[in-house]
Amino acid sequence: MGTFKIEGGHQLKGSIQPQGAKNEALQILCAVLLTPDLITIHNIPDIVDVNKLINLLRKLGVKINMLHHGSYTFQADNLNLKYLESDEFKVDGRGLRGSIMIVGPLLARFGKGYIPKPGGDKIGRRRLDTHFEGLIKLGAKFGYSKEEQFYGVEAKRLKGAYMLLEEASVTGTANIVMAAVLAEGTTTIYNAACEPYLQQLCKMLNRMGAKISGVGSNMLVIEGVDTLGGTTHTMLPDMIEIGSWIGLAAMTKSELTIKNVSWDDLGLIPNVFRKLGITVEKRGDDIHIPAHTNGYEIQSFIDGSILTISDAPWPGFTPDLLSIILVVATQARGSVLIHQKMFESRLFFVDKLIDMGAKIILCDPHRATVIGHDFKSTLKATTMTSPDIRAGVSLLIAALSAKGTSTIQNIEQIDRGYERIDERLRAIGAHIERLE
Repeated sequence: MGTFKIEGGHQLKGSIQPQGAKNEALQILCAVLLTPDLITIHNIPDIVDVNKLINLLRKLGVKINMLHHGSYTFQADNLNLKYLESDEFKVDGRGLRGSIMIVGPLLARFGKGYIPKPGGDKIGRRRLDTHFEGLIKLGAKFGYSKEEQFYGVEAKRLKGAYMLLEEASVTGTANIVMAAVLAEGTTTIYNAACEPYLQQLCKMLNRMGAKISGVGSNMLVIEGVDTLGGTTHTMLPDMIEIGSWIGLAAMTKSELTIKNVSWDDLGLIPNVFRKLGITVEKRGDDIHIPAHTNGYEIQSFIDGSILTISDAPWPGFTPDLLSIILVVATQARGSVLIHQKMFESRLFFVDKLIDMGAKIILCDPHRATVIGHDFKSTLKATTMTSPDIRAGVSLLIAALSAKGTSTIQNIEQIDRGYERIDERLRAIGAHIERLE
């Protein structure tokens, strides 16, 4: 188990380039299974979860060629479908949450798709009902082995249908869309997720020959086609990493420029940080954060009541950044209520921040009140363990702002979502060392 050793209290300076979007990559990589033609993908992040999925695709028989760092070609023209019923697949598929999205493409193209119960972050229940209910409505027969925790769907030919999703699940919508593009007839998906990464998937599928309308809205209409062809696709920058760097700059009173952020795809992210009093400047397609030498002050609502920041499906604020917002609030002037609506275990890392001296009241599994220090009392260095990707980075930001030397264990969780984070932070002045 790896460890980060961090000497906090140092100002950072310079520019940082966000990696390709992790959550987009997991969808786009599964979509290569929809065609026997060559697909080229650029700006793929070199992170554990994405590399696990690439390895799974390779074992499934996809021909994969690395052109250069972050750019690959994929060709799924001769797949080994027997791998899906092997013990090896049952182990590989459990290794990451994103593996669930191979089911829709395999079902649509080959008439069957299997997956073991996927792994991923331990941040509460993450139901798969939306995925399979949508596939069943397209005509698939569903099976589940409780003993092996193994799911399967089969169908000779999917048929388009109208469906109202119970939740606007991003991965659920992606799975259903990838199945529906090769279904017979028209599929309408209402209450569909409309995140930029889902939009990217739909645009890529349309370039491959799919007929998807309503992209960017919560109603997608898909006219099924017989076959799809190849294409070239470039990932968006990772909005969660961009938000992480904004929080890092504020907490360390550093002047940072975040390069090529695709402003149009950031949604509410810049404004939510501004509500915490952080200056977020737009410079072309870059974000500039000046050094907050005098700190930052949390706004109140118009009637003077305490600010509440909560998560919601897009275009609401992404739940992946609430952990960062919470950490940043520990050194603000004022108080804020953080309301994590979508996952019931994501705030449980706050005990580690309380050990560092933060003033946080955990109201229940979904809500925490933060009383900011206004930098009058710095966080204290400590030894911590990373429970999941986003909490791990939040603790890393806390450690970089704290006085003294901290250690963070189980950094494999951070590596799942952030590419060479220690090297990139050292390049802007962070004192961080990776210990194996």
